[in-house]
Amino acid sequence: MRIISGEWKRRQLKAPAGEATRPTADRTRETLFSMLASRLGSFEGLTVADLFAGSGALGLEALSRGAETCIFVEQDAAAIRALRANIAALQAQRRSEVNAGSVMALSPAKVPRDLVLLDPPYSTGAGAVAIDRLVRLGWIGEATWVALEIGAKEDAKVRALDVESERRVGAAKLVLLRWPSV
Repeated sequence: MRIISGEWKRRQLKAPAGEATRPTADRTRETLFSMLASRLGSFEGLTVADLFAGSGALGLEALSRGAETCIFVEQDAAAIRALRANIAALQAQRRSEVNAGSVMALSPAKVPRDLVLLDPPYSTGAGAVAIDRLVRLGWIGEATWVALEIGAKEDAKVRALDVESERRVGAAKLVLLRWPSV
């Protein structure tokens, strides 16, 4: 597993030990960031949340491409160790915050994030539940882009947001979501 582009291009990332975490494959991450780049233009100055963060590969990719800050939320102990090791190896501590806990236990946000990345366990519906809660808590606002990775055969059943784009990549489906247009 490696950073695809930006400041830390080709830098290797540690994956958590054990079977509890399924890191996003490089090819899938490359496709996701290509989809996002075509819509955002640049990641410069963005505030990002990497939820169900695992190794932190998604959030670290955003930071490598110029995002200002990223909050990583993960509850698995092995994943948190790998995440912290990856942040330290890239010297990204000043731009990173690690929240060791459940996405469902997050407090209300002071301001919405520019980009919210979610890679929950497949076939659980956890992503849709989390997104609906994050909208209510102010993490997701009218200008926020949301990227959800689910299993290729799953449907994104998110009530609060509209599907802007979907793409299958191997065993994954990448879904970009936005605030409903009026």
